[in-house]
Formats: sequence, C-alpha cells, structure tokens
Amino acid sequence: MERTFAIIKPDAVANGHTGKIIDMILGAGFKIVGMKLKHLSLKEAQGFYAVHSARPFFGELTEFMSEGPVVVLALEKEGAIKAWRDLMGATNPANAAEGTIRKMFAESVGRNSVHGSDAPETAAVEIPYFFAATELV
Repeated sequence: MERTFAIIKPDAVANGHTGKIIDMILGAGFKIVGMKLKHLSLKEAQGFYAVHSARPFFGELTEFMSEGPVVVLALEKEGAIKAWRDLMGATNPANAAEGTIRKMFAESVGRNSVHGSDAPETAAVEIPYFFAATELV
C-alpha cells in the first residue's frame, strides 16, 4: 500500500465542499488513515510550501492557505499518489477532466480546492509535517 498526503484547501472548506470531496475520496477506494481540521498560521503555510519560497506566487499562496480552515488527510491505496492526482485533476480547473475535484469545485488556478503530494519523496515529507506516526491508523 502507498500513502499520499492531501489538503482540502480553504476555498473548498469555506464553500461547503468538504463532505463531497471526502465522499469522492472514499468512493475512489482510498482509506483515510489520518484526518484533521486545522487553521494554518502564516508561518505553518510558509514552512509547508517552503519549496516554492523563491517563486512569485509564494506570498499569495501562503496567505490563501492561512485564510481559513483546511482539512489535512493522509490517504492510503495501491498507487495512491497517482490515483489522488488523477482524482484532483489539472491545477487549472479549465483544463481539468470532467468528474475531477478541481473541475467540479475549483475557482481558479490559485484557488483550486485541493493539494496532493506529487511523488513518494514529497509524501514522506508532507505527511509528517501534519501527523505524528501515532496519529495514523
């Protein structure tokens, strides 16, 4: 089994899409092995997205991610990373496939409803950023 990390971002939480997104996750065969509702501080968002700190969108991204509650999840499934990225859809919702989370719920490239790890190495850093090993089932 592979694990991946996911965030239901502030836009989706504020717009009441959390339950629908979780239903989609479960419907796609994922097991939720960790889940928290959390309001990130700006410092937490900056630490999480530190890999993007030199990019021009860093400030906007971290302000957005700390503007309201998020749901952080650790997901498990065979091929979880690819499966979650496929379920999320393209970063730009205009380019996302029908039936994907971003096609259904994203507002824009910047306010795109969900985040997901892009590789096993990324998941190995992102999951423990939010979850202690003892919090995962």
